[in-house]
Order: sequence, then structure tokens, then C-alpha cells
Amino acid sequence: MVKHLDENTEAWPDHVGWRLWQASRAWQAAFVAAMRDAGHGWMTEARAALLGHIGRRGTPQSALIDRMGISKQAVQQLVDGLEGEEIISRVPDPDDRRARIVVHTQKGRLALRDADRIKREIEQAYRARLGTDRFDALKSALEALALPQDGKNPGDRGG
Repeated sequence: MVKHLDENTEAWPDHVGWRLWQASRAWQAAFVAAMRDAGHGWMTEARAALLGHIGRRGTPQSALIDRMGISKQAVQQLVDGLEGEEIISRVPDPDDRRARIVVHTQKGRLALRDADRIKREIEQAYRARLGTDRFDALKSALEALALPQDGKNPGDRGG
């Protein structure tokens, strides 16, 4: 019976969401691999996602929960792990004594410098693969798709 069901499954639909997801996963994998090659063995895709939401001047931990769209416990676990690696630290929020702001440590700022370089290298490789015109069109299209349908900028994405 199971074999019969497996043979009759329909193919997954091919849609732009699937293509965007595949491209995003490929970019993330390339980024993490390059970061690890650059000496940041602590880097994972989940940690990269969290770091991408921390502004250069720090971000309240509560905002990370909203930005990432994952549970408070998951964010806490990621922050704890990166704090253990001395990549980030939590400092008191001057506006709210109960809250903490997540900031980059010196080691974290050095990682950001490598991350910025690696992102530019990945972009250069994409530009070489697609050609300048297609790459610029891709960036333009992605920017347009990232905006809400009313065309207003949704705000700062973090870091």
C-alpha cells in the first residue's frame, strides 16, 4: 500500500517562492562556509540569522524575538551560545533597567568585518555568474519584492 502511494505522489509545484528559498539557502550556505574558512568555526546558519538582526550599535533582545519570528526560548539559546563564544554580550538598556541590549564584542566586530568582506565576495561571484545587467536587475527586483504592496519601506532590518 505504501509503495503504491509513493509512486502516485504529485510533483511539488514550481513557483517563485521555492526558487527564492533555494537561492537564499545557497547564499546562506556559501556565507557560513566562507566564514568558517575565515576562522569563525562557531558560525552556523542559525547564528548568522541572529547576527543579521543585531544592529551595529546593538539591539534590545526583545526586538530580536520580533525580528526573527521565532520563540523567546530559541532566541535566548542563540544569544547564550554566541555570548559563550564571546561574539556578543548583553548590556543594560539605559532606557529600561529590566531590559538588555545585545551588542557585539571586539571579537564580534572582527567577525562583522570578515562577514562584510565575504558578503561582497559572494556578490562579486554572483555578478560574474549573471553578468552586470542581470545582477543589477535581480537586485532591483528583490528590492521591489521586499517592499510591502503599498510601497512604503518597512523600516530598519537591523545590521
